[in-house]
Amino acid sequence: MDLHIPELADQEKPEKVNYRIIYRLLKHVWPYRGRIMAASAMMLIATITTLAGPYIIKVAIDSAILTSDYRQLNWLTFLLAVTFFLNWFSSYWQNYLMSWVGQRVIFNLRQSIFEKLQGLGFKFYDNRSTGEIMSRVINDIDALNEFITWGIVHIAGDLIVLVGIFVIMLSENVMLTALSLVTFPFFLLVSTFFRNRVIQAYREVRGKMAAVNSYLQENISGLKVVQSLAREEKNSEAFSLINHHNMKANVRAAGLFAVYLPVVEVVGALGMALLLWYGGREVIRGVIQIGTLYLFLDYLTRFYAPLRDLSQIYNNFQSAMAAGEKYFQIMDAKPNVEDAPGALRLPEIQGKVQFQGVTFAYEEAKNVLEDIQFTVEPGQTVALVGPTGAGKTTLISLLCRFYDSQKGSVVIDGHDLKEVKVNSLREQIGLALQDALLFSGTIKDNIRYGRPGADIREVEEAARRVYIHDFISSLPQGYDTPVRERGSNFSMGQRQLISFARTILRNPRIIILDEATSSVDTHTEVSIRKALKAITAGRTSFIIAHRLSTIRSADIILVMDRGRIVQEGTHRQLAEMPGLYRELLNVQIIDEDELFTDLLQPQEEAF
Repeated sequence: MDLHIPELADQEKPEKVNYRIIYRLLKHVWPYRGRIMAASAMMLIATITTLAGPYIIKVAIDSAILTSDYRQLNWLTFLLAVTFFLNWFSSYWQNYLMSWVGQRVIFNLRQSIFEKLQGLGFKFYDNRSTGEIMSRVINDIDALNEFITWGIVHIAGDLIVLVGIFVIMLSENVMLTALSLVTFPFFLLVSTFFRNRVIQAYREVRGKMAAVNSYLQENISGLKVVQSLAREEKNSEAFSLINHHNMKANVRAAGLFAVYLPVVEVVGALGMALLLWYGGREVIRGVIQIGTLYLFLDYLTRFYAPLRDLSQIYNNFQSAMAAGEKYFQIMDAKPNVEDAPGALRLPEIQGKVQFQGVTFAYEEAKNVLEDIQFTVEPGQTVALVGPTGAGKTTLISLLCRFYDSQKGSVVIDGHDLKEVKVNSLREQIGLALQDALLFSGTIKDNIRYGRPGADIREVEEAARRVYIHDFISSLPQGYDTPVRERGSNFSMGQRQLISFARTILRNPRIIILDEATSSVDTHTEVSIRKALKAITAGRTSFIIAHRLSTIRSADIILVMDRGRIVQEGTHRQLAEMPGLYRELLNVQIIDEDELFTDLLQPQEEAF
């Protein structure tokens, strides 16, 4: 059974407690220190009122009830009611303020990671699935939210409650205090025993959840392929296995905590039983008052409640630590292409392109391009042909500076691309890919995606130039027609033409067509090729195509094989000499009386 389980790229085991991550998270919290201080003040009031309640009841029992003092009882009852009200009021504002802070911090974290992902190079995405990245942005940040919202102030509150209870108990009766804490060492032993196991369990949960997201995203995106190949049953089996691993990881983590909490309860119950046995005997003997025994029993219950809360917070803390490690792995990732120190903005270019001894490898010791060298003059059209894997798209990626070569230089108008700002280069390049991607929004939004300030007349003119205006105008909502996910409500050819309009609207100096016509029908290709004359006029153009009919009139044809340029010339020159180009021609059986006119031959304007 060919079940595929995604391998995640960031499964290294981090430190048990990474203080650097804690520090970096606190830096995100620091701007909201005013509200945190207000929440802390509310927490202090809530803590004091929590501690005051049992003590007021103790005084009421010993000083009012046992002495039949109605006046004091009325006063203490009123004071207890005020204490409960203050406790409710302060707890509300503490929770509200920390929830506000938590949501602001999470907003900033998500915004930061989105902006980081926008700037990371292709190499980062080559090694990670979309589902895995989505897990980092959504699930892991949610885990951070839970800890930031409920953990930070609650830790301080619980610690103050513990210290306050201990101080009050100690001031009331040393012996009962010592007896109350007899079971405390057992609690520490239990916590230490479970600590490392909980850390590892929640780290595993994060990894398994990322695998589920990755496989789910992959199958939803490729649903047409899945159904066309009748893969539903096999993919369901694969997902069941991945989902089962995720379930087992969550069950193990929940099981650890399910054992831990009852053990804490048992330890607390043993302490309560011991205190009741000894304290009850002391009350009977008249050594202590019954109100004092009540106070210790109540405080002992409250003493272990913060310990249980701290255990839950510690559990959330470990989950947040695992999430924080994943989050900062992305935030610390370095783009594979960055502006060099002192990089200059590329001025408006004419379009002269030179590859000077360029060698490139995605992985060490495995070159994809070897000693690529050629020159293209401004306004020339260059065609790149060759078998799959020859390096054509990689060459274009270097021109767009999606990657940097290990050796040699790519030069435009005398400027080495490694010495100019990346954005200033890409602003002057228009790229049309085989798989035309449309974004959510309207047709108008998609056409002006690269020039948001373009007005509707410019948008319509760009659409006319690629012969898609009439189609768009025929739609009930015209240019305001919504685009579904990835443009699924349009045909492949229509999506390609809209993406062409988007490219033209930017008015780039260099045009790159990467298999841009290979997935369209013959009629649509005619429209596209009619527009190519206007698109390429006066611009340096690079065309990658398997259909050699689309590049017969190119000024230069570069024939590539195994990362090298093996032939160079015009269509006529290459067709007359033996070599790879002629072999490709023979395979495609190109007829000299082909239906299409040459790409760059003069033709009647249709717009």
